[in-house]
Amino acid sequence: MRLTVSKRLEFSASRRLFSPALSGEENVAAFGPESAARYGTGRNYVAFFIFTGEVDTTTGMLVNISEIKARVEKVLHAHFDHKFLNEDHPILRDLPPTAENIARQLFVEVAPLFADLEARLVACHLVEAPERSATVYADRLTEENYWLEFSAARQTMSPHLSAAENDALFGTAAAPHGHGHHYRARFTFRHGEEENARPLVPHVALAQCLASLGAELDHKNLNHEVAGLTNRPKTTESLAQYLHARVAAVLPAHRVRLHERDDFFAEYWSGGDYFLGMQRPFSAAHRLHAPGLSEAENLSLYGKCNNPRGHGHRYLTEATIGGPYDERSGTLYSFPAFRDGIERALRPWQDKHLDLETEEFRARPSTGENIVRALWPKFDGRLDDRLMRLRLWETPNNRFTLRR
Repeated sequence: MRLTVSKRLEFSASRRLFSPALSGEENVAAFGPESAARYGTGRNYVAFFIFTGEVDTTTGMLVNISEIKARVEKVLHAHFDHKFLNEDHPILRDLPPTAENIARQLFVEVAPLFADLEARLVACHLVEAPERSATVYADRLTEENYWLEFSAARQTMSPHLSAAENDALFGTAAAPHGHGHHYRARFTFRHGEEENARPLVPHVALAQCLASLGAELDHKNLNHEVAGLTNRPKTTESLAQYLHARVAAVLPAHRVRLHERDDFFAEYWSGGDYFLGMQRPFSAAHRLHAPGLSEAENLSLYGKCNNPRGHGHRYLTEATIGGPYDERSGTLYSFPAFRDGIERALRPWQDKHLDLETEEFRARPSTGENIVRALWPKFDGRLDDRLMRLRLWETPNNRFTLRR
């Protein structure tokens, strides 16, 4: 399994999506109307810097998150924050400052800052707007992400099941009068190019595709008004696959994530893999303290988190499961079983002091790295060994992820 630690940081900048190598019409086709913003238009960026490595058995840390912040902010303040990127950053003067190009440049400038540590930067994820983000990986793989929102009603059911089977499997969601969701779908496009004078997916082509899809689905009853769904199960998993098929028919979509609510989603990947994800919180107290270190060393390493009386968090977990997809029912896993398995895994830690009231942290620090590693077998054992990824947010800025 692979463990990663992510640090979330913010910066603000202006930029013009424009390539001097393209004509005016080509710029509009590639980047949309923002290419006409001669003096730039602004964004409040959110960047995630993702590290991997081995956890130090004494400190319980893969990397000191405070150290990530201190080092990365020097780069942000010097070259990105409150800058007009087209003119103030030498690389982005000739390269359009798209989300993926900015993410790539952040990776290039930040990675060497950690050459003295065992932990290494493996990805940079940049969010420039709710509907647009990008991820750049150490192997130079790049992902462009675009979001589409729509509201729709549905009766959760499969036409391949009897009425009794639908009621038994989907419960109240199978009620014939239906129910509604505000859906958010993320479409991911993947490529291996290092630098891009224009996006993998041109603005005009993407806008036309998503507008067509939105018109087909928005404010519709999915069971009765969408012809393409007539003979398909009306489940989140099936809808994710349908969205992928619709977009992949005209654009090189790699995967689709469909949220029917903020804490629950389904993913479909090109190649036929399905996943389900669910978030659940728990509240607990703890103190960061390593038994093998002196009081002075603990205070120096953990700072205010070493408070002898402890402190606490409302932790957020996100479990992602995979496995065989049932074509007949349109399901990967039972929603109630998924929810209940997670809640049973978290219940023993709810409202507890992790260091004083659990066995897992009597002899090791309750760092995010150690917490997510201790949670993995608790989750996996209650989810039929189908856990693929487990995420833990200690705060909105600090995330710890374990992958199978």
